[in-house]
Amino acid sequence: MNRFRIGVLTPSSNTALEPLTTQILMSLPEVTAHFGRFRVTEIALSDKSQGQFDDSQILNAADLLTDANPSVLVWSGTSAGWLGFEKDRNLCLRITEQTGVPASTAILSLNELLMLRGVRRLGIVSPYTGDVQQRIIDQYASLGIEVVAEVHHNIVVNYDFAKLSSEQIREDLVKVAAAKPEAVVTYCTNLRAAQLADSFEAETGITLLDTVSTSVWGAMRELGLDASKIRGWGRLFQWS
Repeated sequence: MNRFRIGVLTPSSNTALEPLTTQILMSLPEVTAHFGRFRVTEIALSDKSQGQFDDSQILNAADLLTDANPSVLVWSGTSAGWLGFEKDRNLCLRITEQTGVPASTAILSLNELLMLRGVRRLGIVSPYTGDVQQRIIDQYASLGIEVVAEVHHNIVVNYDFAKLSSEQIREDLVKVAAAKPEAVVTYCTNLRAAQLADSFEAETGITLLDTVSTSVWGAMRELGLDASKIRGWGRLFQWS
């Protein structure tokens, strides 16, 4: 059996994405996830906060992960949502140039899924502050995608994002679904939301694109593996 290792680049204060990523991959014994952290403790539009996402920090973490001989490297974070999608495209190029390993990100994979399915009406649930959320909304407008409903929680401390309960996130999803978007995104990899996809989709008929899940989807795509074998985590894994 061929074995594939996904190297996942992770914010240092994130406590949700590691267990969720591992659980998503449980049905694929040939694929394992391995994690490398770099320091991220807050999300805001200040220079200090945005400086956390300097490429040098991410590249250092990627270098360390290459010791595990990963088949692909994935930035499982959403910072390109407010810093600019081009930042993630450049980051992937730099990671591959430096390590020789193909790379993808949660947000580039999310955007690919949106384009693949022709989504033009989007809902967003996030823990972020209003100004960060507006940056995200503006970026999708530049792609011709209208955010028709959104919920944000005005939290700055990254560690605290994971304190939002699944019950709260489910309420947020139902609220956003009332505007009848074509898809809803849980826009943060430190939300415990990916496991809600199947039940939310069955209840509303609306696709949930969780950013932990889009990270996995993108990695599978880079590896040329069949993501449809992943069941119980939403219909995005049936998209190709």
